[in-house]
Amino acid sequence: MSSDYSDDDMPLARTNGHLSASTVSNAEDKAMDKRSSIKARPAPVSIRNGPVNDDASPQTNGTGKRKSRSSINHVNYKDGSDSEDGRLAKRQRKVKVDDSDDEVLSKRKGRLPPAADETSMIEDSDDDQPLNAKLASKKKAIEKNAEKEAKAIRASEKPKKPTPKKAIKDESDDDMPLAGAKGKKRPSNGVNGKGKVNGVKKDDSDSDAPLRKKAKTAVSKTKVKDEKPAPVKKASAKKAKKEVSEEPGEGEDDEEEYRWWDAPKKEDNSIKWNILEHNGVLFPPPYETLPKNVKLIYDGTPVDLHVDAEEVAGFFGSMLNSTHNVENPTFQKNFFNDFKEVLDRTGGATDRHGKKVNIKEFTKLDFKPIFEYYYSKNEAKKARPAAEKKAEKAEKDKLEAPYMYCKWDGRKEKVGNFRVEPPGLFRGRGEHPKTGKVKKRVMPEQITINIGKEAKAPSPPDGHKWKAIQHDNKATWLAMWQENINGSYKYVMLGANSAIKGQSDYNKFEKARELKKHITRIRKDYTQDLKAEGMADRQRATAVYLIDKFALRAGNEKDTENEAETVGCCSLKYEHVTLREPNTVIFDFLGKDSIRFYDEVTVDRQVFKNLRVFKKPPKREGDDIFDRLTTTQLNKHLSSYMQGLTAKVFRTYNASYTMSNLLRDLKVSDAAMAEKIKLYNDCNREVAILCNHKRTVGASHEAQMEKLGDRIKGLKYQKWRNKQMLLDVDPKQKKRKGVDYFQLDPELDEAWILEHQNFLIEEQRTKIQKKFEKDNQKRQEEGEKPMPDKELKGRLQAADELAKKFKKENKTKKVEAEGRGPTVEKIEGNVQKIEERIRNLELQAADRDGNKEVALGTSKINYIDPRLTVVFAKKFDVPIEKFFSKTLREKFNWAIKSIEDDHLWEF
Repeated sequence: MSSDYSDDDMPLARTNGHLSASTVSNAEDKAMDKRSSIKARPAPVSIRNGPVNDDASPQTNGTGKRKSRSSINHVNYKDGSDSEDGRLAKRQRKVKVDDSDDEVLSKRKGRLPPAADETSMIEDSDDDQPLNAKLASKKKAIEKNAEKEAKAIRASEKPKKPTPKKAIKDESDDDMPLAGAKGKKRPSNGVNGKGKVNGVKKDDSDSDAPLRKKAKTAVSKTKVKDEKPAPVKKASAKKAKKEVSEEPGEGEDDEEEYRWWDAPKKEDNSIKWNILEHNGVLFPPPYETLPKNVKLIYDGTPVDLHVDAEEVAGFFGSMLNSTHNVENPTFQKNFFNDFKEVLDRTGGATDRHGKKVNIKEFTKLDFKPIFEYYYSKNEAKKARPAAEKKAEKAEKDKLEAPYMYCKWDGRKEKVGNFRVEPPGLFRGRGEHPKTGKVKKRVMPEQITINIGKEAKAPSPPDGHKWKAIQHDNKATWLAMWQENINGSYKYVMLGANSAIKGQSDYNKFEKARELKKHITRIRKDYTQDLKAEGMADRQRATAVYLIDKFALRAGNEKDTENEAETVGCCSLKYEHVTLREPNTVIFDFLGKDSIRFYDEVTVDRQVFKNLRVFKKPPKREGDDIFDRLTTTQLNKHLSSYMQGLTAKVFRTYNASYTMSNLLRDLKVSDAAMAEKIKLYNDCNREVAILCNHKRTVGASHEAQMEKLGDRIKGLKYQKWRNKQMLLDVDPKQKKRKGVDYFQLDPELDEAWILEHQNFLIEEQRTKIQKKFEKDNQKRQEEGEKPMPDKELKGRLQAADELAKKFKKENKTKKVEAEGRGPTVEKIEGNVQKIEERIRNLELQAADRDGNKEVALGTSKINYIDPRLTVVFAKKFDVPIEKFFSKTLREKFNWAIKSIEDDHLWEF
């Protein structure tokens, strides 16, 4: 579908770098087909996808989990052709082309993500069909189902349409785009133009900031009737769980649960509340000065500092063990510049005689005394008695209690992040240019409070006042302030399990469900526009293809001086994309959270040709590939199909729709609980693979698998010992069950058995020691005399007896029956229980290993409609606790309760 926008709406070429031509001729398209006689590979398929471990790069995000590459804009290329598994292979012949963008990325330091054929799928069939072809055919089958469903939905709604004029006004699923139905000329570049909220555009598609949202257009009556969750027959009389920490003065211990999903729709959805009461925010404690004997050292001289400068020095000194931060040159430079500013403002540093010490060089600073002080303080804190820790926690809970809840239209709602962030050093994600800068202490004078007109405003700390108090019932935040590093706004919002947050999640997934009606037309139009003559239309169609098929994020342009330069589809640059004939595309860029992301995919031939055109000389490194497209323009185009549709809705739709298809085909069986859970995880894993939700293999994965393997081997040894006990009780069992039944598992050799026996002995000693210490501590707390060491020695004899027993077993090769009155039936029962535990652990090991490079949590929490998980749990009679933690059960309470009586719910 070529664009119908007016001239002033036509996307303009960006001014940075070289630009694409305004049109593409058919002759140019055909000429590219003649260049390659290689058969195209199955598409669209992600061959190798995921984050990259870049060993040479320092970690600069402060979490110790993410790694980013040291440079994003300097990519070296060399001739060569990669085999399917990513290893370099010799080229048999050189394909002569005019463009230089078909060269393969050079080998970089760091391990690439796994290839598709290295990732476990649900079905491990023995046929000869390559896995990439299976993935392609499975994707096409799912898209075919989507096409059928879209037609069926439109057909069921067609008779209900009013006259054409009204359809244009009221129906969001009409064939005419909403943009045209309004009869108004849209502002250029897709900007609403009606205003901003808190200085940020309302329709920023990639913004996660909790800003006030604009009023949403009411969904058509037909949709509400069709998609509203089944009403609960009996009015809910269930009481909400009593919270551990109660707000003082709140009398409603047992409030009736607010089932907002069953409540009638509001006429004006922009009004978020009528009554709002809360107690404001909790400030961090004031700074505690260092002891007089703990000093910052400069060039060998201990120096005295003003309390403000001492606090900043303590920020750096306390984190010397975080080497990926403190050894980062950018971190050091930014810290030292801010530290110097504080020194200049507070009078500088002096030695013990009061003489000025001019601090000029960062390398001459020694923070070790400060680090050692804070380290020893933390260790002492950890070593405190349990009673002291418990008392401190009780005091902390008492202090936080007034801030934990608010009154929202008469309901008690949990507040999410009521604590003001303490001062410290900014870390940022990836190679953030401001990492190491000082985050200043937030004062009450910076904070705006949002509260009901009739409510009493919270009192600021003594001697201070709030920046402002407002009563905006269209905003969902309770307090806000502006931080000093990037000038961004911080908001105090309701908790994840609140009605407001639940409604936001619900609307997100309902929007993805609505996309089912329009997906066929969108795909048909962008497929047609892949061959459009206009460059802007062709770039937009290619971008939508990549977002739909490979779950690429749309991407926003960054202020690279203040933010890490991360990339999405619309902001891809020349060096981020490598083309390999006939239809393989390699994306290599710094993605979300500044993780280097590598994605090797096969695409439709026309998409491959388009990308070659977008990289055509004189374009070079640093130039935009989609130079005639922005995220705002892309989302404006998508909203013409469906109210509120943006690029990120495709990720939710594709994940949820794929999961729905997979779950629909599953047959209910009498499998064990562990097998049912693995079946769900297999479906989740396939969604992650098909929707490109990958992750780097954790550094601890191998150790975890080894530990799990040892547990399995330990159970096999335990099973063998029980079988030997069976012979001790009844030697005739050897003849009845056969010799093989009593054989030792081949995995358990003599060396491993000796090592395992020593482990069991030491484990028992440790348990006895800890139990003794715990008992003594309890006696001391109760004012009783502690037990003597003689008691401990007596208890440890049990471990000595176990050592003697193992020694005897190793010598005689016989195991004496244990327990009171051992019988054949009891021992056989023990063997069966152990075998069941082994089966469960083996399923767990297979599941964990299969998930090592797949981000199941990403799919399950963010993109798969939680109601699908609830349906699976009901269908297979699995407790929902097996899939959702307590936090997630609270977050998705609406999903669990809204379909509790609807076993046939479908996405």
